[in-house]
Amino acid sequence: MSKDVWGYQPRPEREKPDWEINPQTAAVREGLARSGFGETSEALYLTSGFTYTSAQEALDSFTDETDHFVYSRFHNPTVAMFEKRLAAIEGAEHCVATGSGMAAMFASLACLVEAGDHVVASAAMFSSCHVVITEILPKWGVTFELVKANDKAAWEKALSRPTKAVFIETPSNPLMEIVDIRFVSDLAHKVGATVIVDNVMASPVLQKPLELGADVVMYSATKHIDGQGRVLAGALLGSFSYIYEKLIPFIRHTGPSLSPFSAWVLVKSLETMEMRVMRMSENAQAIAEFLEGRKEIKSVRYPGLASHPDSAVIKKQMKAGGTTIGIEFAGSQKDAFKFMDALRVIDISNNLGDSKTLITHPSSTTHRRLSPAIQAEMGITPSVVRLSVGLEHIDDLLKDITQALTS
Repeated sequence: MSKDVWGYQPRPEREKPDWEINPQTAAVREGLARSGFGETSEALYLTSGFTYTSAQEALDSFTDETDHFVYSRFHNPTVAMFEKRLAAIEGAEHCVATGSGMAAMFASLACLVEAGDHVVASAAMFSSCHVVITEILPKWGVTFELVKANDKAAWEKALSRPTKAVFIETPSNPLMEIVDIRFVSDLAHKVGATVIVDNVMASPVLQKPLELGADVVMYSATKHIDGQGRVLAGALLGSFSYIYEKLIPFIRHTGPSLSPFSAWVLVKSLETMEMRVMRMSENAQAIAEFLEGRKEIKSVRYPGLASHPDSAVIKKQMKAGGTTIGIEFAGSQKDAFKFMDALRVIDISNNLGDSKTLITHPSSTTHRRLSPAIQAEMGITPSVVRLSVGLEHIDDLLKDITQALTS
């Protein structure tokens, strides 16, 4: 048999489509970098470093005179495939992946701010994001202001002074509060602020912050993008200037890199993300509508319900209501715990955006780090639970919820 059959030979690339492909096609095809073997599936490059044909090539690689990978903490071929694919889905110029969603969140702000800068953020947010903005950044001499939900007058007041960055979580975790991305972005740009949107709860399928005026989109790719409980990951997407002038210098020297294996899992996950998220959203809509009519429930917060206080904004910026429901029981923490413990299909877990339906009690788990006063400001009472709806058959989910409510 010829040696060339098994040898690594350069392969010519086929001509690319001369039309703009659909995001779902991009989720399957974009960023594909086949090796000389012409493999069907994406290659997994489990390597920490790379070699050079000469000392000069190494020098040129470190000075960006040639396009060559130098170290997987900086970049890796498999990670690059994930980044290019997600950027194509999002409609962003560039993407940088990180080892977790919080690594992405922290880097998004840390690469921008310095002592004397001011940050404005939506008040309702994930607890670790709250800690970064209200406790960690102030140690650097960065001031902050939190604005409640979609209070336009409050946003106008907060963004009447020079501001370095605006951080928005919409919908918020766990009670699905909404911020008008277009409205806040227009205000922020007048005072020179970079607008960062935590799009985790909506996912790239249901909301496109860049199209609504935001500058940067942040993800915990653990949710929805992987969405199957396997790997931790984060991602930041934005313009060339933000990614290359601000973010990459920070990332390279602080090292929140994504592993090639996790990137490979995420590349494959993107192929099915749209189908998963849309099906999960359909299930969540049905459950939210069912719960609204139950006497045991005080309130249901879900973007797909007409009763949501910001339904007009939701219709402008979201394709569907999403996969997560905030539920407040007409009772105490004891009642919430009794319901959770009676479930037979739905798991108790603090993750979300997963193919399995999961429930958690935010006050005692995901938002426990926040004081009772801050939890109360966010509306997170001891009788609130967060339901992340998965891919199980809707009949089984409704039966499980019904028997738990009546147990």
